Amino acid sequence: MTETINLTTEMVVVIAILILTIYLFAFEVVRVDVAAVSIMVLIGLSGLYPGYDGLVNADQLFSGYSSNAVISIIAVMIIGAGLDRTGVMGKLANQILRLGGNTEGRVIMIISTVVGGISSFLQNIGAAALFLPVINRIARRGNLPISRLLMPMGFCAILGGTVTMVGSSPLILLNDLIQNSNEALPAGVEKMEQFHLFSVTPVGLVLLFAGVAYFVLLGRFVLPVVKDKPGESGSMLKYFKEVYGIEGEVYECIVSRDSPLIGRTLSEVDAAGRAGWIVAIRNGHDLTIAPRGDSEFWVGSELAIMGRRDAVSEFAREYALEIKNEMDVFAEVLSSSRAGIAELVIPPDSSLIGKTLKEVALRRRYDATMLAVFRADDVIDSGFSDLTFQSGDTLVVHIRWSNLAGIADARHEFVVVTDFPRDDERPEKLKFAGIFFALTLFLVLFTDMRLSIALMTGAVGTILSGVIKIEEAYRAIGWQSVFLLASLIPLGMAVENTGTAAWIAQEVLFYMGDVPIWVFQGAVAILATLFTLVMSNVGATVLLVPLAVNIAIGVGANPAVFALTVALCTSNSFLIPTHQVNALIMGPGGYHVSDFMKAGSIMTVMFIVIVVGLLNLLYT
Repeated sequence: MTETINLTTEMVVVIAILILTIYLFAFEVVRVDVAAVSIMVLIGLSGLYPGYDGLVNADQLFSGYSSNAVISIIAVMIIGAGLDRTGVMGKLANQILRLGGNTEGRVIMIISTVVGGISSFLQNIGAAALFLPVINRIARRGNLPISRLLMPMGFCAILGGTVTMVGSSPLILLNDLIQNSNEALPAGVEKMEQFHLFSVTPVGLVLLFAGVAYFVLLGRFVLPVVKDKPGESGSMLKYFKEVYGIEGEVYECIVSRDSPLIGRTLSEVDAAGRAGWIVAIRNGHDLTIAPRGDSEFWVGSELAIMGRRDAVSEFAREYALEIKNEMDVFAEVLSSSRAGIAELVIPPDSSLIGKTLKEVALRRRYDATMLAVFRADDVIDSGFSDLTFQSGDTLVVHIRWSNLAGIADARHEFVVVTDFPRDDERPEKLKFAGIFFALTLFLVLFTDMRLSIALMTGAVGTILSGVIKIEEAYRAIGWQSVFLLASLIPLGMAVENTGTAAWIAQEVLFYMGDVPIWVFQGAVAILATLFTLVMSNVGATVLLVPLAVNIAIGVGANPAVFALTVALCTSNSFLIPTHQVNALIMGPGGYHVSDFMKAGSIMTVMFIVIVVGLLNLLYT
């Protein structure tokens, strides 16, 4: 930068929009996707000023929705859902148990390496969600605390996203941002080349193996053992007793003629809680699983009540119920092979956040009976109707496995933690899933085809071959992530095209003075890390890549390397549970924010040192 760049009114407007964006993301005034769409519309409205075409040309305002990055993310999500449908995760769990046994260090090493490898080709949040029930099964069978396994899995899922250019949203987005930056480069500055699939692999592999080694060697010191959230050995019932205080079996009762329940509704006695959960009712020929609150009790109504024998007996005496000696009416529908207790986590992008149980209608939609909610330090077992769901809440429900399969498919509402028998898996389609996955890699590696076309070829192939149905493919797409990414692309254009990034870079260079290039790169890495702790990694990438490119030009460094530094370090989110993966594992692991800070502080420093060091070593 030889000429001084003066601040213009246009730049001031863009800076104001940037500040508004950061505010909306950091304080979650509205959902992040709503915030992103609002910012995009605001940029479009700038064209209302007479004689002005707007911060971004109207023809380009919605170009993000057809961008290479957005189509690539959609395809990756579909391919990942197809692999999940083949049941390959259950096979992996069995192999990990066979190889790792009940040795914590060995299990951590195998799990972390496998998850990291998978998340290098799938979205890291998708890989973590797929492995939640796998970790659950391994912890219980191996008599290992689940809190000692989930954090290494989650951290290494994030690290695995840095191994290829399709492993995380920032890296998928990077080439599009580089293309936008190339159009705004000053005359005489060589245009940046785009990165291919494995450009980042050496750095990503070192990060992944460093993360695995960190937990294997230092895990005993930095990983928590959550006493009230054990991994559990033995039966499922023992686990739910220790964690949630939920214990007992399902008993069948009949409402006698003298029962005070006659004429009353379930909602009037549903507060019985630990005295017994009524999980099913049969009135005449009408059998209802997870009955609604307005279900009435008749003379002769048959109830399925879950709880301890003494508690159910006391409940039966109070309401004049006759307890049968064995299950009869509900024996088939509520047998352990057909129904049971399950844990569901509300992920950060769930549409259920901010809704109440009544609005979600678990009973009506899934025939599920709510038993408890695990939130941070608390187990909530009453007052569900007024409870507003939050990101990371773990819901404990009694449900039929066939209905749980429907919840598992709606993965952007809930993530199912509990491993359960499924009859809708398609193991016979594993061959086709493997063929189209291999075809996708071939097209990416050995042809000049655009990444989006190559990935969509694999996605369409998994659908046409019956690995996944089209309805399941639609449900597998995280539309929040799609709208977030697509809507922020115009903001990146505005920052670049108006010269705002160049002006901010000029001011940064002036105040930092004459320091080595690696110091500037380190500052960019730290800034990206801090941004991603308070806002989405996609948003941080869009905001910081243009700035990093202009700083690099100003100090005579490689702008593509500085852009790659940003895209990598926006995955450096280990200190607090703001990353989607960390938020996902917080409830099932029973973690506190202090647990992430303890284990994540060393990881954060290690990440920055490795990224800056290796990028300087490999690209200079």
